[in-house]
Amino acid sequence: MTLDEFNALSSSDAKHLLIQCCAAQAWVDRMIAKRPFATFDDVLLATDHIWHTLSEADFLEAFEAHPQIGNVESLRAKYASTKTLAAGEQAAVAVASEKVLRDLVDGNRVYLQKFGFIFIVFATGKSAEQMLSLLQARLPNDRYSEIKNAAEEQCKITRLRLQKLLGEIDGKEDKNI
Repeated sequence: MTLDEFNALSSSDAKHLLIQCCAAQAWVDRMIAKRPFATFDDVLLATDHIWHTLSEADFLEAFEAHPQIGNVESLRAKYASTKTLAAGEQAAVAVASEKVLRDLVDGNRVYLQKFGFIFIVFATGKSAEQMLSLLQARLPNDRYSEIKNAAEEQCKITRLRLQKLLGEIDGKEDKNI
């Protein structure tokens, strides 16, 4: 889809697409209100600006739409409606060893119990081992720090999904991600 085609969509149709990039309704509504966008860079600038003005509740709403890293059944269920834009985000998990997968599941359980939300990481390009290492490194953090960390990772994920949605990616990742 081109940016012009996106700008021409009805609000309802644009919302349907944006919610696949980020499930925070406040972000979606504010992005709709910013249309039309002149350039893709304007989309990213609006994304970043809006994202950094959202509340913790908005962040948590976005996090809820994610599957747990390493949980294959969760991946299937939660990616069902966003599989096109989310494709490949956790591809490395499919080739991970059973031990790494078990450690990811265990680490996710501990993380969820401690922080009240699942571990969010920009998984594209990372091995399962790298994601496990990041999860373990973030477990000692306090909740405030983890909300900030997870929100930054969510913003990266949103930017990548917008790139895919609007045809701004051709096998290379955004240099700003």
